[in-house]
Amino acid sequence: MSEPLPGVGVTPLSGLGTARWYRPDERPDPESVEAAAPETERERFADAQAQAREEIETERENTAERVGEEEAAVFDAHLQFLDDPQITDGVDEAIEDGAAAEAGVARAYGSAIEQFEGMEGMMAERADDMRDIRDRLLRILSGGERMDLETLPEGTVLLAERLTPSDTAQLDPERVAGFATATGGRTSHAAIFARSLGIPAVVGVGEDLLAIDEGADVAIDATNDAVIVDPDEETRERVTTSRDIEVRSEPVETADGVEIEVAANLGTTAELDGAVDQGADGIGLYRTEFLFLDREQPPDEDEQFESYVDALEAFPDGRVVVRTLDIGGDKPIPYLDAEAEENPFLGNRGIRRSLDEDSDLFESQLRALLRTAAEGDGRLSVMFPLVSTTEELDAALDAVDAAAESLDEEGIEYERPELGVMIETPAAVMMADELASRLDFFSIGTNDLSQYVMAASRENDAVAHLHDPLHPAVLRAIHRSVEAAHDNDAWIGMCGEMAGDPSVTKLLVGLGLDELSMSAVTIPEVKAGITETDTESAEELAERALGASTKLKYVKR
Repeated sequence: MSEPLPGVGVTPLSGLGTARWYRPDERPDPESVEAAAPETERERFADAQAQAREEIETERENTAERVGEEEAAVFDAHLQFLDDPQITDGVDEAIEDGAAAEAGVARAYGSAIEQFEGMEGMMAERADDMRDIRDRLLRILSGGERMDLETLPEGTVLLAERLTPSDTAQLDPERVAGFATATGGRTSHAAIFARSLGIPAVVGVGEDLLAIDEGADVAIDATNDAVIVDPDEETRERVTTSRDIEVRSEPVETADGVEIEVAANLGTTAELDGAVDQGADGIGLYRTEFLFLDREQPPDEDEQFESYVDALEAFPDGRVVVRTLDIGGDKPIPYLDAEAEENPFLGNRGIRRSLDEDSDLFESQLRALLRTAAEGDGRLSVMFPLVSTTEELDAALDAVDAAAESLDEEGIEYERPELGVMIETPAAVMMADELASRLDFFSIGTNDLSQYVMAASRENDAVAHLHDPLHPAVLRAIHRSVEAAHDNDAWIGMCGEMAGDPSVTKLLVGLGLDELSMSAVTIPEVKAGITETDTESAEELAERALGASTKLKYVKR
């Protein structure tokens, strides 16, 4: 057995299989292709665009069905980039100068890739999107065949320098024992798809990954952030011994009788059945911005109402937590004309837009939610994203009052739902007592909270080691928020990726979380972990972690 290759485990899963390399770049040098007349090359490029567009639209549809609407939304950006005049004009100029369409595509998209790689945040991720489009066009132009990743042999461990969204969306969890990439971070498209599909995955392994031979026995130990070549018997047994996890449709308790709600994160009602099938107690995060994407105009009040009612009816005995519109520079919606920002995560997004330029949309959404609260037997809760000040919260609460007053004047039935905020910023943590005194609940978004507390961008691989929810600074922020909520008779949940990591379930129980919400695929194991946890020992673990000055490895069971 060789030394484990360290990387970033992006799913709390492990797998063992046979290495198979994915090398999509084996094609002729675009600059070596002999050019025909410019008119002919332009026609070849236009035909390639049309075929690429058809492929992307099909992949978007398949991804929305298999994985989820949130993940499928990346292909909307691909369609935009495919026809972006700033890029296609570059292709046309190269062809006019005598280049073949292949060379024009390589130059124009290569320039865009280089620009995006020099940026930070969400914009840096666009480099992989550009590579995806470039490689697709070059494959079509050269008449090459795409490696069929949907029909890989069972027990395959897929290795690649990188995986694009269109690559990862093809993977079948029944065939792929895991995958590893040389590049990428926890929030790369490959990582997001792996979590949604339930595939063991380690990314960002580096150049050492490239030395693994085709056909080697490889273990993907994502729980321990490692890739292991030719594992010994002990390692094989550890990574292949899967727990027979029962799907529990009923709420669960710790070993000593403390009930903890386990809910699902979702983006559209199309994901409801999957959440129910995995035993979700309810919805802990309904990302409503996906109702507003991939369309020419926003949904009206009635369309939103119907969607929210569908979610409520899927969990007649549970709670449905709806997050109001969270858009901005990091989630652009064309008809809202949100300007691109240099650092969109610190920009004009979430409640900031809802209280300003998107106030009309906010009003219609609140009216739809208040109407929904009066429907069915379920419990509706509404939370506001990126609240940092009490002034923002008070303004949001005033907007709820105004929506209720307008419905009352029109004689439309409504009820006031539970109201809460996302705890995502250090400011919200520091003001948690004042916020909780006005609210019914908190929900901690550990993805954003970790990056803001640690000053480490979620998309910057160079600081990926700092973007860690298990760092004592982040754990103390979580603990402070829990105490503030409970001191003010509010409940508190968590809907960030940390909530769905079964290896830290015991720690989260010890920190005092009342609810955990996650991708549906990890619900059964988190529920199992809760039933096996004794709160006294969990609280002792949390106390040790909170008192540490560095991250403690043993907070993961």
